[in-house]
Amino acid sequence: MEHARDAALDRAHARAVEWLASLATRPVPARLTADEMVARLDPVLQDGPLDPEQVVDELATACEPGLTAIPGGRFFGFVIGGTHPAALGADWLVSAWDQNAGLRMLTPAHSAIEELTETWIVDLLGLPAGSAVGFVTGGTMANFTCLAAARDEVLRRHGWDVAARGLPGSPGVRVLVGAERHDTIDLALRYLGLGSPEPVAADDQGRIEPAALAAALDAGDGRPTIVCLQAGNVHSGAFDPFDETITATHDAGAWVHVDGAFGLFAAASPGKRHLVAGCEQADSWATDAHKTLNVPYDCGLAIVRDRTALRAAMGMHGDYLIHDAAGEPLDKVPEISRRGRAFPVWAVLRALGRDGVADLVDGLCDHASAFAEGITAIEGAEVLNDVQFTQVCASFGNDVRTRGVVDAMLADGTAWTTGSTWRGRAVLRVSVSNWSTTVDDVAMSLAALRRAAGH
Repeated sequence: MEHARDAALDRAHARAVEWLASLATRPVPARLTADEMVARLDPVLQDGPLDPEQVVDELATACEPGLTAIPGGRFFGFVIGGTHPAALGADWLVSAWDQNAGLRMLTPAHSAIEELTETWIVDLLGLPAGSAVGFVTGGTMANFTCLAAARDEVLRRHGWDVAARGLPGSPGVRVLVGAERHDTIDLALRYLGLGSPEPVAADDQGRIEPAALAAALDAGDGRPTIVCLQAGNVHSGAFDPFDETITATHDAGAWVHVDGAFGLFAAASPGKRHLVAGCEQADSWATDAHKTLNVPYDCGLAIVRDRTALRAAMGMHGDYLIHDAAGEPLDKVPEISRRGRAFPVWAVLRALGRDGVADLVDGLCDHASAFAEGITAIEGAEVLNDVQFTQVCASFGNDVRTRGVVDAMLADGTAWTTGSTWRGRAVLRVSVSNWSTTVDDVAMSLAALRRAAGH
């Protein structure tokens, strides 16, 4: 069995290195569609076992034409980061070590790494010391986790115990959101039984308008209230004005949550830190380590100032579990069983250090600025957002032409950029998120854009 295991790992290593080496030159889109991939795979599950090495090789060979070069430097879709080498190596160890990271005493190595990484993350992002960090699957569950703590706490302040009594009969919770919040906020609220939020007007970059928020707070009906702010609009990259909005929200007795899926890491850069000024005054924050920080999927971070509130919302205590007086990792997340997500986060932070994380953030922003400059030089093209961070939204004269450029870029294959609709206009969106993107990658992608635009 050891020989079979070692052979399978050797084969997996060889095929992984082969895949990574292909990223510099291969077209970014997959060569086959999902339906074509289904037809390519053997539909019959055989009766007997196969050699593990053969299975790994079969998987790599069969799937290769259906893989998108997401880890490469020319993928600019959906705010998806690559994987830093240290994080990739650590993630391989995560699977080999096979630790169930829910209990502190069961997995002391991961628990120690998680506690240390929690401290590093909170400090790096300039958040209040002692804030709790839950390692979840991604931004959706990070928002869910933080908003669960918020829901329970604001109801508790009004004398209602959600854990004991549920939501029926409660005062209810009012949630105010910017008109351009990310859809995962609404999804998390639906999961939590809170229904649709109340949108507040946003400016032309998607930033919530402080005066409109103040008016909405003043018009409240006395119900417990949560306000959701945003660090990094998915189209413009814009940041809500935190100082003014958080002060007004706290004056109204409400909880402030910040969705910072990719933008929260602006705090790690001295040159971009002003974008999140005042953000540290909030009560909870959500971010994706697999975006700006470039660790492998899946890893989101749910950060809550009040550790007690988070544990009250997420905690679970079965008689069969081995309890540690210091508390359990599972008390900070929706899952009991989970992989060791803190290992890759620790690895990338250890590899980069403070200066390296700042350089990573600044490099992504510099590439976005280069994209904006290059697009502006294309006849008929217009950059629609103020490029402050890593997002660029462009129009190519009218919606029909813009959608044509989006389609032509995918057909060209040099780079992956996505289409969207923003403020009633079709746009081509560039999201710079990968640590490995180079100046040459940007130049090649801009050349492809010029071809797609017919110039």
